[in-house]
Amino acid sequence: MRVLVTGGAGFIGSHVVDELLGGGADVRVVDNLVAHAGVPDYLDPAVDLMVADLAAPGVAEEAVTGVDAVCHQAAKVGLGVDFGDVGGYVTDNDLGTARLLEALWRRSFTGRLVLASSMVVYGEGRYRCAEHGDVRPGPRTEVDLAAGRFDPVCPAEGCAERASWATIDETAPVDPRNVYAATKLHQEHLCALWAREAGTTAVALRYHNVYGPRMPRDTPYAGVASIFRSALAGGRAPEVYEDGGQTRDFVHVTDVARANVLALTAPVHAAFLACNIASGSPHTVGDLARALAGAGRANLEPVVTGKWRLGDVRHIVASPARAADTIGFVAEVDFAVGMAEFAHAVQRS
Repeated sequence: MRVLVTGGAGFIGSHVVDELLGGGADVRVVDNLVAHAGVPDYLDPAVDLMVADLAAPGVAEEAVTGVDAVCHQAAKVGLGVDFGDVGGYVTDNDLGTARLLEALWRRSFTGRLVLASSMVVYGEGRYRCAEHGDVRPGPRTEVDLAAGRFDPVCPAEGCAERASWATIDETAPVDPRNVYAATKLHQEHLCALWAREAGTTAVALRYHNVYGPRMPRDTPYAGVASIFRSALAGGRAPEVYEDGGQTRDFVHVTDVARANVLALTAPVHAAFLACNIASGSPHTVGDLARALAGAGRANLEPVVTGKWRLGDVRHIVASPARAADTIGFVAEVDFAVGMAEFAHAVQRS
């Protein structure tokens, strides 16, 4: 099998490449290397590398020639700095995906497409009120955040009870609350439409908080695990926003790579399938900071700052059941083991 991996020189993409090559696949990578100082030394020289921008005219047509399956990882990631990043997100994520799907359509491609999506499409996670059951809190306000009221409350009229989180599954309503999230949802919609009209299958893997070796360092576009790891590597204590009680599911990148390969080959009898890719073991952001600080070489206690970002969500915890049932994915890397490794892993410049 010959597989195209877009963004295959990146953090997750390169691990997908390793997993595919280890299974005997031929791999073509298209990556613009904008986030790299040349070809990274961890990228296996066995790949057929195209250094090009997927959104540029003609690139996607060349990239899809002769491939049997596509693993679409290329994207601008993270919350970003502010709304001024919107053009870059739309170009890299929406236009890049459109170019890819257009090229597949013109080739009459009917192989499997796997899309790197994200849990950010949900917005806030699932919540329950003791009196009103499942509820969907609205976006958090600057007034509440500035006052330290970080946890959503039940939105039912006359009820001000704090809502507790529950696991969210793929049937939950989507509610993107930042530019990155909006582009990831649009990617899902485009891939679903293409798959239905092409008579094939697209699988969207909604990654939860991925961490591990090769994460970029010292960038506002990195995930919180990378930001904390960068701080520790620079001799600085991790700065924990809000009160550190934000709940997430941290999943190791090698598990995510394995999920991609399973999604490329599992029998899926639908035009479109979305799956949470998560460990199934939630932890708080404070837990993350303490685990990394405790496993690191420097004796640096995390600092809880009370700072906040309006585009952040409070709790988002996945149900991994559908991924297990449909593509056979169950995470294997334990949180403590993975964080102990990550505390000493090489980060990407």
